[in-house]
Amino acid sequence: MTLPTSELEQLITRANEWADADPDPETADQLRSLIEAAGSDGTGQIQASQELADAFDGTLEFGTAGLRAPLGPGPNRMNRVVVRRAAAGVAAYLLEQAGGEYTPRAVIGFDARHKSDAFAAETAAVFSAAGIDAFLMPSTCPTPVLAYALRALECECGIMVTASHNPPKDNGYKVYLGGRAVDEEGAGAQIVPPIDGQIASHIEQAALTGIELADGGWTILGTDIEAAYVRSTAALAQPGRFSARDLKIVLTPLHGVGGPTATKVLATAGFNDVAPVSEQAQPDPNFSTVSFPNPEEPGALDLAFGAAIAAGADVVIANDPDADRAAVAAPDPDTGQWRMLRGDEVGVLLGAHILARAAVDGGTPNVDALFANSIVSSRMLGKIAAAAGIGHTETLTGFKWISRVPGLTYGYEEALGYCVAPQLVRDKDGISAALLIAELAADLKANGKTLFDGLDELALYHGLHLTDQLSVRVGNLGLLDAMMNRLREHAPETFGGSGIDTAVDLSEGSDELPPTDGLLYLTRDDTRVIIRPSGTEPKLKCYLEVIVPVDATADLPGKREVARQRMDDVLQDVREALGL
Repeated sequence: MTLPTSELEQLITRANEWADADPDPETADQLRSLIEAAGSDGTGQIQASQELADAFDGTLEFGTAGLRAPLGPGPNRMNRVVVRRAAAGVAAYLLEQAGGEYTPRAVIGFDARHKSDAFAAETAAVFSAAGIDAFLMPSTCPTPVLAYALRALECECGIMVTASHNPPKDNGYKVYLGGRAVDEEGAGAQIVPPIDGQIASHIEQAALTGIELADGGWTILGTDIEAAYVRSTAALAQPGRFSARDLKIVLTPLHGVGGPTATKVLATAGFNDVAPVSEQAQPDPNFSTVSFPNPEEPGALDLAFGAAIAAGADVVIANDPDADRAAVAAPDPDTGQWRMLRGDEVGVLLGAHILARAAVDGGTPNVDALFANSIVSSRMLGKIAAAAGIGHTETLTGFKWISRVPGLTYGYEEALGYCVAPQLVRDKDGISAALLIAELAADLKANGKTLFDGLDELALYHGLHLTDQLSVRVGNLGLLDAMMNRLREHAPETFGGSGIDTAVDLSEGSDELPPTDGLLYLTRDDTRVIIRPSGTEPKLKCYLEVIVPVDATADLPGKREVARQRMDDVLQDVREALGL
């Protein structure tokens, strides 16, 4: 679509101002090339004007995982100007909270994505100029190490420059608060409303130019922070109670930064038979062997499966590029093929294992323990907690909500995120989760069982819970609103042949949950469907769960077939409801 001449002229004026202020020659040149093409009569004029319009369509806002967007020029992209303004806004917020009573402290980490190191250095320079004591990690690090450092150093703020498992063209900016800047409930966690809005207000007030940068003054940390994280995380293992270590592991960081740290943690805890996927062991910002650097994406673990077959491994453990998520795979006895367990499957296995670790001489766990998971995750964790007599709660999607549940012992969300040690890291941590996965798998192996046997035992006790997802990727974010509006205007009546008993518009909020854009449906046969826009990617995400009751005499493979057929029927109905 061609922009009206007046709009295009205004857009070009804004773009020229941005290019003049951009300290990065690469993005400034990209922008000037777009400006030239958009102002010409050439064949690329329409595309260039559309790219300009998108790059200047508002300002990046804090979402589920902080700031996250493609690299490029303009206020709606990740670049040095946006990072400077974000850092200035965060600094102003921290100084406002301090009120002159103390000097805020901040620690900054970064992964191996394109420009992560530059964005981290810019942040340190802005913080130092603003009078904040800034500490910069000495090299690339996993997100959990940064989250650990925030609390270990008693800082008021933690910044992690990462786009986690997003495509290679993206980067991002996570903001954590701690120390004197936040109450105990949120200490060490990512920011939530209204704090994100308050920081955004400060960012809006930050000038396009004139943000002061210090030439130095920040502290570059040594390697002792990572070493302390490794010691503390490895100490989570219980060699006295779960002493088995006979487990052959294939480990992949998917070209990210978690490999060395995860290997050290596993080795320190006694898991020494760990083989890396050589093609993916080193950081690579282009993620050259995968289409998307996300273990959940089809094909992402193909190289790991090949390495596992060649090595005769027991399990595959994969971290996403910043290592805050963990995936686990093993040979499925139903098919004989390697299969990645769903996040919900790992989530309930870890929940049951954490209860077993907490039990004293076979007794009940600490009644003060509290489990939590996001509303889109399986309902089985709640049943596990109820059977053990401990608390359980559901939160909105995102670990910024799960991690701040008061008294949290363990929390997870279906997107491969697990918080097994909130006293160390108040966020999802794929490395500590990997350690407890290894501990559980080794214990099961020592007793002649597999992770799938563990799932079967849970199903016999709590019912067979099958979860699945449907994701619809869009090129235009406006399509997400259109699909959500379609559902609100034309509400489905059944899913999988079962009538809908309950329909909840999550945007209205409740006593238990703040408002969020999403729809929840429960049918008469206890099938659950939740549909919501992704907070990190241009996707509409549908989370589905069917429950099939079983008993001790049940034919579990047969029950799984029943559950799968029901799920397929539900998936078809969801597609029709979305107009796909």
